[in-house]
Amino acid sequence: MRNTIVSTVWFASTCVVSLAFLAGGVALGRDYWVSTTGSDADAGTTERPFATLERARDALREAKKAGILKTGATVWLSGVHWRDKTFSLDTQDSGTAEAPVVYRPAPGEIARLVGGKPIPSGVFKPVRDVETLKRLRPSAHGKVMRVDLKALGITDYGRLTRRGGIERNILPAALELFFNERPMPLARWPNQGWTKIAAVPEGPKGERFVYEGDRPKRWSKADDIWVHGYFNRNWCDTYEKVAAIDTTKREITTREPHDYRGYKAGQRIRFLNLLEELDEPGEWYLDRKSGTLYFWPPEPIETGRVLVSLLETPLVALRGTEHVTLRGLILECTRGSGVEIVGGHNNLVAGCTLRNIGTVGVAIGGVVEDLERRLYKDTMFKADAGTDNGIVSCDIYDTGESGIILSGGDRKTLEPGRNYAVNNHIHNFGRWVRTYRPAVFLCGVGNRVAHNLMHDAPHTAVFFLGNDHVLEFNEIYRVCMETGDSGAFYTGRDWTQRGSAVRYNHFHDLRATLEGDRSFSDVMGVYLDDQASGITVFGNIFCRVSRAVLLGGGRDNTLENNIFAFCDRAIHLDARGVGDSLSNAKTLLDRLKAANHDRPPYSERYPALAEILNDEPSKPKGNVIARNICVGGSWEVFYLADGQEFVRTLVKMENNLTEGDAGLVAPEKGDFRLKDDSAALKLGFKPIPVEKIGLYQDGFR
Repeated sequence: MRNTIVSTVWFASTCVVSLAFLAGGVALGRDYWVSTTGSDADAGTTERPFATLERARDALREAKKAGILKTGATVWLSGVHWRDKTFSLDTQDSGTAEAPVVYRPAPGEIARLVGGKPIPSGVFKPVRDVETLKRLRPSAHGKVMRVDLKALGITDYGRLTRRGGIERNILPAALELFFNERPMPLARWPNQGWTKIAAVPEGPKGERFVYEGDRPKRWSKADDIWVHGYFNRNWCDTYEKVAAIDTTKREITTREPHDYRGYKAGQRIRFLNLLEELDEPGEWYLDRKSGTLYFWPPEPIETGRVLVSLLETPLVALRGTEHVTLRGLILECTRGSGVEIVGGHNNLVAGCTLRNIGTVGVAIGGVVEDLERRLYKDTMFKADAGTDNGIVSCDIYDTGESGIILSGGDRKTLEPGRNYAVNNHIHNFGRWVRTYRPAVFLCGVGNRVAHNLMHDAPHTAVFFLGNDHVLEFNEIYRVCMETGDSGAFYTGRDWTQRGSAVRYNHFHDLRATLEGDRSFSDVMGVYLDDQASGITVFGNIFCRVSRAVLLGGGRDNTLENNIFAFCDRAIHLDARGVGDSLSNAKTLLDRLKAANHDRPPYSERYPALAEILNDEPSKPKGNVIARNICVGGSWEVFYLADGQEFVRTLVKMENNLTEGDAGLVAPEKGDFRLKDDSAALKLGFKPIPVEKIGLYQDGFR
């Protein structure tokens, strides 16, 4: 079953057939060749390749009109393709199930689509002018290089702007610098970690805060300073522009409009875009007025590869296409997204590397810039995501925001999208926006996230909204590394978004890192927040997780057949809906009404919803916790509302093995198989197919 989705998609064979015939000097057949050494005036053959993707696309259109693409077509690419505009495909570029269209590297070649420009190492010169050296720290003298971007014809630097994780738009990044295929950090202070807000003299909703220490005294000549941080909550970051600094009072005034949450003493912040703080290898700074870029190369500049990002639109856009595959390509160094698929059916991004992306690696349904905010205000929102589109066996890393946006399906009718993200390695996402930009942002109805490896990120791995999704066989570790009150898999605040299954996943090494923080700073494996309901959590492994599963006052959730090993708390179940705030209650009721919960299809698909308002909806009824194993850690936690005993009377808890020998082979060594004589088997526990969890080898990986 592991390759079910992949095997249903027809991929072009690596064995190609010779060209059909030539017309007007252009190859009209099943194969076209594109090389950076070619010419669009040539025929598109191996000996006379085209130079551009657009010419190959147009040749395919000509061949399609001629009726000779009955067995499909392959465009073979080689070299580095510097893109200053989106490569766009639409309905006329579609294939069929019997005749798909594939874009892929030529045999033995690497094909890269780059949304930026190279900076020759020879144009970098040491900083020698006295005024600049005065602004730099002495340790940087002789180390920092400079280059005039305007002299190279680069004059569009994008813009630094207010951005953040919640209720902020997905926006193109400003110009970024990449060295040897890695993103370099914009000059900042502190270089590592954070400083903190010392006080808020005007209260939390004021425009000023007090900083610690005297570091800003060095910044008197800086005129474009930004401050980034968790100004009020440990689960929400934002960027604000500094309007003024009073070094006598140690006060920062930020430019309007200010974040509505305001500022709070003790919260983490850092300052960036400061030439004065370019004080360690890798850091860089751009003077936007002069076009001068300053850089402290972490390795010898002579042997390094330097790129700057320029393109703000997608590198590749598929709009309304069918049966088009992007296979084995490298897409990188861009301010916008990598690939956007809008509408269409049976399109595939397979075996590609998407790295150093300004916003999102791949977006099925496109990058809706206010997607998170729009879904919060209108949970019935339907992205134009088509059906049966997928991302398979890709490596996605160093994205400025999310790895994947996976939309699809219709929440009004509960028709599934059947879109999927399978066998992808997604890591180091959320470089710019640190919260609510997960490895996979999943929404809609009936989509699948499976066999992915997701790790090393500041916040959530999968943020899922909607109905009837399947999240299975994924491995997740070291996420939520910078945030508190957060979960590797997260959903919340809706009684109607039911039917999703979280099964056979391995969550491990998810620990709270905010030491000394007095607010709620735990990290959850599965976080069903604010009365999320109707979710099944089955057959998962939670190992070394702060709080493995949090059931936040919701209803009709099933937590069954899971293994909890060495977790600080295995299960948290509360009754927060009892006495809940008016805002939460209103949101729940509005979303209930929007779904027409007491009429088909919701009343038929989820019968418990039809009478929820007549069944004490604020109470966490209908939850089942059964046949779970807990070893080497703490079992359940019940609190909030009327106390533990009140909650215990509402939950069905049975056949959990929480003491003694559970009969696991060697959980301390990561072996979670059951021995033949395990006591858990006698209680009805089903062995977890641990060998199927995570990435697998296929034709693309």
